[in-house]
Amino acid sequence: MIKNILLLEDEQSVNRGITFTLNKEGYQVFSCFNIRQAEEVFRDNYIQLMICDITLQDGNSLDWIRCIRKKSKTVHVICLTALDQEMDQVMGYEAGADDYITKPFSLAVLSLKVQAYFKKLNKENVNFIKSESIKFSLMDMKVYIEDKVVSLTKNEWRMLQIFMEHPKQILSKKQLLEKLFDIDGNFVDENTVAVNVRRLREKIEKNPATPEIIKNIRGIGYVWDKECMKE
Repeated sequence: MIKNILLLEDEQSVNRGITFTLNKEGYQVFSCFNIRQAEEVFRDNYIQLMICDITLQDGNSLDWIRCIRKKSKTVHVICLTALDQEMDQVMGYEAGADDYITKPFSLAVLSLKVQAYFKKLNKENVNFIKSESIKFSLMDMKVYIEDKVVSLTKNEWRMLQIFMEHPKQILSKKQLLEKLFDIDGNFVDENTVAVNVRRLREKIEKNPATPEIIKNIRGIGYVWDKECMKE
């Protein structure tokens, strides 16, 4: 099972200590020292858990966590901070954090929290989403059509995952833009959605010119017009 962790901590000694400990325990840790680095890592990788300091040199990570929650409801967020007042913790949870650890902290306690999350994830984990001959593997982010691997770009498999997690649900271009690209609040051109949909259709539709899976809803957006089943 993939165990990817994004660590956002600007104190180098603390960052190194956490990274060393979790790497030693078998986790893949992406170490970041500022929000900009974290945005790039989250955009380019499949992240299951984030450990975030709140007060950083380039801003407050709570604002970024709020943006992340627009893209992902499933990523687990642990706030790691010296702010120990009750209101600070309330603000963390309201921003979308799942857990809260105050500094100074025990690496052993942090490790146990990480271990507990992945143990729970393993029990509840959905390995595949299937729709007719298409199978999306959430474990390794690969896509199969009739058991043959289909090569997709990161944006294409993100879009495919969004559609297959919301079958029969009309998704507007704005919703797709938010889920695909909106980390810092800046939207890209809506034509980007149409381009990605067209490219995805070319890889999964029998006849992309007359799509039967991803259908246009004129003036609104798109819909995955097939049933999906999670396994």
